[in-house]
Amino acid sequence: MNWNSRLARLLPPLAVIALLIAVWWGIVVVTESPIFPTPWAVVTGTLELAQDGTLWEHITASLFRVGIGFGLAMLVGIPLGLWMGWVVGAYRTLNPIFQMLRPISPIAWIPLAILWFGVGDVSPIFLIFISSVFPLIVQTTSGVHTIDRRYLRAAANFGVSRRVMFRRVVIPAVLPEIIIGMRIGIGVAWLVVVAAEMIALRSGLGYLIMDSRNAGNRYDLVIASMILIGVIGLLLDGITRLLEKLKTVRWRYVR
Repeated sequence: MNWNSRLARLLPPLAVIALLIAVWWGIVVVTESPIFPTPWAVVTGTLELAQDGTLWEHITASLFRVGIGFGLAMLVGIPLGLWMGWVVGAYRTLNPIFQMLRPISPIAWIPLAILWFGVGDVSPIFLIFISSVFPLIVQTTSGVHTIDRRYLRAAANFGVSRRVMFRRVVIPAVLPEIIIGMRIGIGVAWLVVVAAEMIALRSGLGYLIMDSRNAGNRYDLVIASMILIGVIGLLLDGITRLLEKLKTVRWRYVR
C-alpha cells in the first residue's frame, strides 16, 4: 500500500475527529461551563500527569492486569475450545455449562472476586479471565465445527491419522476464528479492567477516573483518562489484527 492510499484512508477519520473536537470546544465556550473542560485543558492535564510519571504508572498497571488475565484466558480457552470442537462428548458435556455462564456480566462477579481474592491485582485478573475466556472458547469451538469438510475428507483419503489431521488440518483451519475470539476477548477484557479498577483498586486508568472526580472535580483528567482508554483499546485491537497477516491465517482474509 503506497503513501497516497494510506493518506486517503486516514483523512476521513481524522477529519471527523477534528470536527468533533471543534464542536466540543465550541459547546464549552458558548455554554461557559465552569466544570466541563475544553480540549486544550484535557491536553494540559494529560501532560501534567505524564510529566510527573503518574500517567505511565496507571497505564502500566492496567496493561499488566489485562496481559496476565487475557494470557491465562488464552492458555485455557483455546485448547478447551479445540477439544470441545473436536470431541463430540466434550462438547455435549461442557457446552451447556459455558452457555449458562457466558451471559453473566463480568461486573456481576466483582463482589465474589473481592470476597475470594481481596482488594488487589488478583481480583481484576480473575475478572479479566472470566470475561475473555468464554469468547475464546465459543469462537474456537465454532471454528472447528465450521471447517470445510472437504479438508477433512481429503486428509482421510490420504490415510492421515486423527492426531496428525488435528495438528496439520484442524488447527491451521481454525486459526482465523481464534483470532476473532482474541479480538472480542481483548476488547471485553479492557472494558472489565477499567470497571474493576473503579471499585476495587488504587491504580490503573479506571482508578484514575474515580480519583480525578473525587479529588477536586478534575474533569480534565477524567476526560483524558476516557480518551486514553479508547486509544489504547484501539491499539490493542490493531495489534491483535496483525496476526491476520501471518501466512497460516492470511488465506482467510484474501479479498
